[in-house]
Amino acid sequence: MEASIWPVHLICQRVSFRSQYSATLQLPGHTESDRMPQYETFEWYDEPLYYDIIFDTETETEANFLELAYERYSDSKLSTCLEPACGSGRLLLELARRDWQCTGLDNNSHMLDFARQRLRKAKLSASLLEADMSAFRIPGKKFGLAYCLVSTFKYLLSETRARSHLECVAAALQPGGIYVLGFHLTPLPVEHIEREEWQAERDEVAVECVIESWPPDLKRRREKMRNRFQITEKGNTRYVENHWQFRTYTLAQWQKLLGQVPQLQMVAVYDFHYDIHTERELDQELIDAVFILKKTQAS
Repeated sequence: MEASIWPVHLICQRVSFRSQYSATLQLPGHTESDRMPQYETFEWYDEPLYYDIIFDTETETEANFLELAYERYSDSKLSTCLEPACGSGRLLLELARRDWQCTGLDNNSHMLDFARQRLRKAKLSASLLEADMSAFRIPGKKFGLAYCLVSTFKYLLSETRARSHLECVAAALQPGGIYVLGFHLTPLPVEHIEREEWQAERDEVAVECVIESWPPDLKRRREKMRNRFQITEKGNTRYVENHWQFRTYTLAQWQKLLGQVPQLQMVAVYDFHYDIHTERELDQELIDAVFILKKTQAS
């Protein structure tokens, strides 16, 4: 029987938000291969269920924050929202339940199929498009709210594509509308591998996820990333991993990029705690950043 994508039973623990990597000692008579499971390579965006189980645990908190940010900072009266790189549709589903008219786009057909399935199951609707987040247009629609969280923005590896993405979002927003953009800034110096660990379970599918980042190449502005999943389903356990690169951003580099898109103005900064009552300062302590960008009335 196929595992359900809707939570009947869900357990999640975020084991550690950020920690430095420390290697385990090798025991006498044991090799590295004796201790470590063999990981097969997979593309986690092609298997949306496991991605969704891990990240869905933050959905309600994120949706609450998006609505509060919209109420506080947007001048728009439109209850329309846009999610570039919408993935499994977890936030689209939650906002559609709250009577938002939702549009999502993604360049992965597996993710879009998963999102369509869950929306149909919930008897809700959203407009879903297969498109590149750095080169899209949505004719005939304007949005009061757009959002892109969990560092997805950093997949855009060139300045040109990052700027184009911001310009596309600005073109889609109604004047006075806001874009909520969340991603990790690069702390300096970075000398250790850092990791985040997650554990979650849904419908007897247990997922453990470790996401690791290596010290960045600051000249090329690249950050090597790896996630490893331990997936236990129907009594069988799989070990799989995925590798990719992110573009790095210091605060100054982000401010320089944003300055190239005058249609969007930064009006507030938060962090991944998503507490609308606690704004953050623009300083070197800011790492897990959530920027509130507002489309200017003149644009």
